[in-house]
Order: sequence, then structure tokens, then C-alpha cells
Amino acid sequence: MNIDMLNMPGQLFLGTSAESARAAGARRFNSAAKAIRFAMEQAAPVSLHGAQLCVGNRRYGSRQIRNLHRQLADIGQARGPGR
Repeated sequence: MNIDMLNMPGQLFLGTSAESARAAGARRFNSAAKAIRFAMEQAAPVSLHGAQLCVGNRRYGSRQIRNLHRQLADIGQARGPGR
């Protein structure tokens, strides 16, 4: 896991599809880790279908967000197991 990436600001797009997520706009977080935790622990599960996390010039899809959350849970930085 790239720890530096987790500390960078992130933009989280949530929606039932990629199109609806983009149309809804981004939620901005001070850290990618907070965005990942919000997506997996607070957002409606259906909104993860079109989820995308943008950190710097990198984009992470819903599967990658789930994997990152699992890794955060493994080190005690998130509630596990992820959805």
C-alpha cells in the first residue's frame, strides 16, 4: 500500500454508475484514507457501483477502493471487514 497516497487529498465520486457519479460531483476529503473509509463505511452500498477516487493524477475504481479499505482494516485504520 502506498502510504503517501493515503495522506494526499482525494476526491470521491459516488453513484450507481460512472456517469451518475460524475454527474453528482465530487466529495472532497483532506486525505484519501478518509475518503476510502467514508465510501466503505458510510455511503450507501449501491453508490459504490460507479465509485471513483481521484488522488493526484491517479484514479481508483470501486474494486480498488474496496481493496484499499481492506488494507486499511488490516493495519487497524478502518472497520473490517469491508463491504
